[in-house]
Amino acid sequence: MRILAIETSCDETAAALVEASDGLKNPKFRVLKNIVSSQIETHRPYGGVVPLLAKREHIRNLPIVLKQVQGKSKNEKVKIDDVDIVAVTVGPGLEPALLVGIEFAKHLAKKLKKKLVGANHLEGHLYSFLLTQESKKEKGERRKLEFPAIGLIVSGGHTILLLMNKLESWKKIGETRDDAVGEAFDKVARMLGLPYPGGPEIERLAKTGNPHAIEFPRPMIHHKNFDFSFAGLKTAVYYETRNKKFTRKQKADLAASFQEAAVDVLARKTMRAVEAFGAKSVILAGGVAANKALRTRIGKECKKLGKSFFVSDFKYSGDNASMIAAATYINLLKKKAYHVKMQANLNL
Repeated sequence: MRILAIETSCDETAAALVEASDGLKNPKFRVLKNIVSSQIETHRPYGGVVPLLAKREHIRNLPIVLKQVQGKSKNEKVKIDDVDIVAVTVGPGLEPALLVGIEFAKHLAKKLKKKLVGANHLEGHLYSFLLTQESKKEKGERRKLEFPAIGLIVSGGHTILLLMNKLESWKKIGETRDDAVGEAFDKVARMLGLPYPGGPEIERLAKTGNPHAIEFPRPMIHHKNFDFSFAGLKTAVYYETRNKKFTRKQKADLAASFQEAAVDVLARKTMRAVEAFGAKSVILAGGVAANKALRTRIGKECKKLGKSFFVSDFKYSGDNASMIAAATYINLLKKKAYHVKMQANLNL
């Protein structure tokens, strides 16, 4: 099956053509084209995403990225006329941004005379690790995903912990009660005067800092449940920075200490869930999964306990359309469908 996917949930305009095969037990994906047009420079002066500006940029960029999807790929000519399905993100996300993608996909599907299906952005993140399994197989590194598994989805809008008994089914066992971890990274970055997007800037600065310079709180880390809270950690950083001037070294120490606290909470809660449910595998997904400190920490914890660790390549950690194609394929096989209408507050 060839799937043409469109993603416009926030500030990335993305389109991809993905070939999917082999069913639910052993799904395989071959990414023929994966095009992402970033809007970072447009939103950076405002310190965050401005929905109406995002809408304007999506309108401008969608025809461009679609044209880039067509062309030569892996020694073969790619034609969007050859696709079997057109998929589009219907939520969660920013309403103006989602609407542009949905309307574009509707017109495209009608023009191509293909079926149009909706996709859940969060499910896309969850399944993004599957996009890299073929490349790992070529290197002789491909491992089998064993169940039960624990899935951690971390992004600017969500922090969710899942118990998965099968690839296509899960139960939410924990989530943030206030700020998502990616949101906390962005807000702390603003406190430090760092540019948008804040997550990568905090990580870059933290590399030269001492992660133990400041003992920030680890909210809810000792609670027996699997929920998260990052508002208190963010507030602690605020009081640490209020009315103070910092040297670059002090800023680096603060960034490193904040990152250490956030990663510590995420890793310890995840591994506690692994032990509680006897999980055999851990999946890390979402934009914050690109954070190397988080990847390394959870990877080491899994190795220590003899658990398999799965995370996508960096190019599939952020918002992209290939992950939307992967989620679409899984949903088609399990006969799950999302109405092709904007659902800004859609969840798992």
